[in-house]
Amino acid sequence: MTASNTRRTTAARSRIVAVGAIAVAGSLMLTACGDQTSSGTSESGGTKASSAALFDKLPKKYQDSKVIKVGTDAAYAPMEYEEGGKIVGIDPDIAAALGTQLGVKFQFTSGTFDGLISSLNTGRQDIVMSAMSDTKARQQGLDDKGKKVGEGVDFVDYFTSGVSLLVKKGNPENIKSLDDLCGKKVAVQRGTIYEDTFKTQAAKCSKDGKGKLTIEAFDTDAEAQTRVKSGGAVADLNDYPVAAHIAKTAGGGKDFEVAGDQTGAGPFGIAVDKDNAQLRDALKDALNAIIKNGEYAKVLEKWDVKNSAVTEATVNAGK
Repeated sequence: MTASNTRRTTAARSRIVAVGAIAVAGSLMLTACGDQTSSGTSESGGTKASSAALFDKLPKKYQDSKVIKVGTDAAYAPMEYEEGGKIVGIDPDIAAALGTQLGVKFQFTSGTFDGLISSLNTGRQDIVMSAMSDTKARQQGLDDKGKKVGEGVDFVDYFTSGVSLLVKKGNPENIKSLDDLCGKKVAVQRGTIYEDTFKTQAAKCSKDGKGKLTIEAFDTDAEAQTRVKSGGAVADLNDYPVAAHIAKTAGGGKDFEVAGDQTGAGPFGIAVDKDNAQLRDALKDALNAIIKNGEYAKVLEKWDVKNSAVTEATVNAGK
């Protein structure tokens, strides 16, 4: 299972809330298009138009309004989550840096993840920035079975994420990869793609004659973490930025650490309607600008996710 398919199952959503991502506040409104958004918003970035290097690259609509409306699902710390009534995280911080280059505000509104692309297609939002994996299916408007379910979108790829092992602080079992789990016991949330990854590895351990990998599945990821912390299991598994956030925050950073490299890394992209190519290209130029001037690196360093950096902006690079 690659990272491009990890965002988000229902079970994974409950896992993320369990590890401390603050749930979206406020009631959700259901529109005729099936798009759900919360009443809370957050704005990121922006400068006076006269001082913004890439302001002239934007379509006139955004030059006039000086606002780009962003759809997100603010329940996925540290990518985006609500804190003190404001949407914060990696995505809003990157958006703020992009806004400085473009001379506009990025106005975030939270809704349900599965309604974000429809909110883009209907014009309710201008872009989607929500740790959304760039996939060929989403580019073409297809579901996981290849059935046409809507309009496709373009992606400006700005972040790379795979899955990472979360181990007890100090890594007492010296776990560096999935292969190091053979003959050991792991903990994971039941029903997630992470449990599937462990099952695949268990079959590999057995085939290679390296010892049985025992999997303990729990209703929440918080329970799996507790099992690892107590020494009852050697590792848990999460998306890299989530694992890094847990390692940084749990027990004041004294409970866990991320072990080894990311597995199955793929791109997260800013989704843009295919009819809005000028905005897409302006975002691409702005991303390249903040990569070059170092603002992009500062954001990733702030959130301890430097391993997820891209070296240049790409469009529709997902598989």
